[in-house]
Amino acid sequence: MTVTGIISAIIVGLIVGALGRLLLPGRQNISILLTIVVGIIAAFIGTAIASAIGVANTRGFDWIEFFLQVIVAAIGVALVAGLTGRRRVSR
Repeated sequence: MTVTGIISAIIVGLIVGALGRLLLPGRQNISILLTIVVGIIAAFIGTAIASAIGVANTRGFDWIEFFLQVIVAAIGVALVAGLTGRRRVSR
């Protein structure tokens, strides 16, 4: 992966993570850094899913791939918020 690819992944991860977090109702008690990390991972997973179903490379902006990334990010943020919330309660 090139430097441009890494920077692109961080930017896409920031956007995807933030949008995924906005989809969830209520407040999530996770840091913005963790949201970005979840977004970056979600971007890679969403791209893999889009590639597997054959919609990753289209002309123009890949809307289906983007929506898959956001949905995966929302699921990831919910999982991480649930896991970190349980740890804080048990202390």
